[in-house]
Amino acid sequence: MRIADWPENERPRERLLKLGAGALSEAELLAIFLRSGIAGTTAVEVGRALLTQFGSLRRLFAATLEEISKVRGLGPAKYVELQAVVEMVKRALSEQIGERDAMSSPRAVREFLQLTLGGKGNEVFVVLFLDAQNRLLASEELFRGTLTQTSVYPREVVKAALRNNAAAVIFAHNHPSGIAEPSRADELLTETLKQALSLVEIKTLDHFIVAGSRTVSFAERGLI
Repeated sequence: MRIADWPENERPRERLLKLGAGALSEAELLAIFLRSGIAGTTAVEVGRALLTQFGSLRRLFAATLEEISKVRGLGPAKYVELQAVVEMVKRALSEQIGERDAMSSPRAVREFLQLTLGGKGNEVFVVLFLDAQNRLLASEELFRGTLTQTSVYPREVVKAALRNNAAAVIFAHNHPSGIAEPSRADELLTETLKQALSLVEIKTLDHFIVAGSRTVSFAERGLI
């Protein structure tokens, strides 16, 4: 049965208009994004299949064109649309961090980092560059590594911070293993970077580790 033939109070679009987007399941939200299903399958069923295949919205957002194209009925057009949606959300969160003290907007920072790092299959090191009021100036992926490690060079971090005229920074990297706990190597790296940046009077405010749906803050752990 087509979604158009469903009772009105069960159709995703009508439910969103009546109850708001928060009332819809992830599969229903995906159905609205997809707009239509494929032969013999409704958009909601395609949405459920996507969630089953990728495991979560986070992993779906991070999927490559090749991975998306393996799903029957999807291809480059849907991949482009999905990436446009993800990028708009990231920019909205970036604007929010840029308009106020990042330390007073921890949820926005975490959500931004989840979208940026959450679904990546290899380790990536990102730096958020902040002004004197801790507002976001820029976000840059400085280093990319393997499944288990990334080489981070303090000299390059300092150069990037100076280039962005930053007064403070927040570091972030992901653990593709799904284990969010900071390692001793993570702690030593953070201290090394903090000391290097202090020589040019740039503060290190925090270091986040993103792993799956978890985000761990060094500042909250007393490690900064």
